[in-house]
Amino acid sequence: MSDKPEQMSGVPDERLAAWGEVYRPRYTGVATFMRQPLRELESDWAGTDIGLIGVPFDGGVTNRPGARHGPRALREQSTLMGRINYQTGVKPYDSAQVADLGDVPIEGVYALDRAIEDIETFYSKVVQSGIMPLSAGGDHCISLPILKAISRQLGEPLGMVHFDAHCDTGPELFGHKHHHGGPFRVAVEDGALDPQRTIQIGIRGPTEPLWGFSYDSGMTVIHIEKMYAMGIEAVIEKALAVVSDGPVYVSFDVDGMDPVYAPGTGTPEVGGFTSFEAQQMLRGLTGIDIVGGDLVEVSPPFDSANTTALNGAQMMWEILCLMAAKLSSKADHK
Repeated sequence: MSDKPEQMSGVPDERLAAWGEVYRPRYTGVATFMRQPLRELESDWAGTDIGLIGVPFDGGVTNRPGARHGPRALREQSTLMGRINYQTGVKPYDSAQVADLGDVPIEGVYALDRAIEDIETFYSKVVQSGIMPLSAGGDHCISLPILKAISRQLGEPLGMVHFDAHCDTGPELFGHKHHHGGPFRVAVEDGALDPQRTIQIGIRGPTEPLWGFSYDSGMTVIHIEKMYAMGIEAVIEKALAVVSDGPVYVSFDVDGMDPVYAPGTGTPEVGGFTSFEAQQMLRGLTGIDIVGGDLVEVSPPFDSANTTALNGAQMMWEILCLMAAKLSSKADHK
């Protein structure tokens, strides 16, 4: 049976061009990521190119909780996303079979180490099925098991473009290495992330003394003031040079944006980039060898007017377009 609803007769062509087969009010039906078909069962994954996945876990937060509710809020706001990236021209649903794979089943909700293992186990199944994962967190500790699963499947460490107010390469915190301030340090130590091919953009705030590992390991760190001094085009050029032509993961923490655009997050930092600047930087990455991505740290309890969830869903859409552009390019070269 097709995942697509029957096309309604008498629908204007321009409406179909904008909405495709999903011709119904956006506020109706069960909310899925980008209004794509829900395929929660592994037996239904066949033919899926890009899997949109929720990771409702915030056991690694150090400040305000609530990111466990992020996937639901992001699904709701993602119903506003369209079918074409007007600036880059990418039409993701023409290039890829995209589906909502549901939420990661996490048994260890009260045991951080167990939760990390549960997430990694799930993503191992996803990547072994040939599906490129795009995830909605959840706090930033979820990136570690995803990176490990993808890296193991590819047999090499990944490069990364990381948008954030924080480097998230901190040491153990309160006796634990798994927390949202340290996933990328552990990813390097575990061989899943190549620091020489990692760039971190938008860094700022009083936690700067925690990020020595980023510099010592060879990561490229662009603080927010440097970002503005360089200009968006130069930042994009630098990011492309750092990640080169190897496999790349894109991780976007909503607190990289100024709290005006992302008030609903666990550790907001004043003085961030705008949502428009975030879009431009992501769109500038079109053509990279992306192998996965995530959007993390949306905390609905602190989100006024769903602003953070809406901006987060938009950045997920931009990452989805990067993935579709890669798949389209591969198809063109066959």
